[in-house]
Amino acid sequence: MMISRPERSTMTTLSMPSLPDHVRIQFDPIRQAWAVLSPERVFWPNDVSLDILRHCDGQTTVAAIITALAGEYDAPEEDVGADVLDFLQEWNDKLLVKS
Repeated sequence: MMISRPERSTMTTLSMPSLPDHVRIQFDPIRQAWAVLSPERVFWPNDVSLDILRHCDGQTTVAAIITALAGEYDAPEEDVGADVLDFLQEWNDKLLVKS
C-alpha cells in the first residue's frame, strides 16, 4: 500500500500568506521578546522575521510585502525578495504560515 503525501505548497510572489489559526505572535514580558507560538513549539524570531510575519495578513501578496519591506529597510527589492520568499517558504513548510 502506497501512502500519498499532500503536495508541497509553494510560496510565490502572488501568494497571500497568513498565520494559521493555531499560530500567534505574542510578546513575552519576562524575556522582553516577541514569540511565535504554535501548539507544540515556541519560536523566537529576529526583528526581520517578525517584520515579515506582521505583513502576513492573508490579503497582502508576497510581492507587496517585499515592496513594503524594501521601503522600510531602504534596500533594493531584488535583495529583499529572495530572503522574504525563502523565509516564507521555510515557515510554510513547517505549517507556521499558509499561502
